[in-house]
Amino acid sequence: MKKSAKTSIGGISAALSIVLMFLTSVIPSMTYALPAAAGILLTVIVIEIDKKWAFGVFAAVGLLSILLIADKEAAVMYIMFFGYYPILKAILEEKLPVALSWVMKFAVFNISMIAAFLITVYVFNIPFDEMEKYGIKAAFILLALGNVVFLIYDFALTNLIKLYLIKWRKAFHRIFK
Repeated sequence: MKKSAKTSIGGISAALSIVLMFLTSVIPSMTYALPAAAGILLTVIVIEIDKKWAFGVFAAVGLLSILLIADKEAAVMYIMFFGYYPILKAILEEKLPVALSWVMKFAVFNISMIAAFLITVYVFNIPFDEMEKYGIKAAFILLALGNVVFLIYDFALTNLIKLYLIKWRKAFHRIFK
């Protein structure tokens, strides 16, 4: 693939990701779903170009999100997990046995979510209202529920990748020769 095609794919993916991140300000209930969708766009770059280019797009979107997006929690979620996870997923599934890959995925998810929580609460001063109502166990319950949602997200991402490879890849190659 020509360098100009790679650059255009990266630019388009970055632009679409930033649009999704901006939508978190318009639709506040999508603080977690839209960063996840923005991260999914990187899978095309991982498949069609390589992981280095995907990390470059992730870095650009992450930086622009922190600087421009009003919903800082969404920006932190993108940077701390959703932006790089599709790249990490490809690396883990390529290099590790299935069981170890799952252990690593869940470890990364939990560490990332705890770090994202600490950054949003203590750096950006976004209050965690459930903590005042229910105490510290609210954080653990949300993390446990987050693990269930992460499992569903990973399966959905795997199926979207399969769908892309089976149905959409030919059309993609016709557009970006």
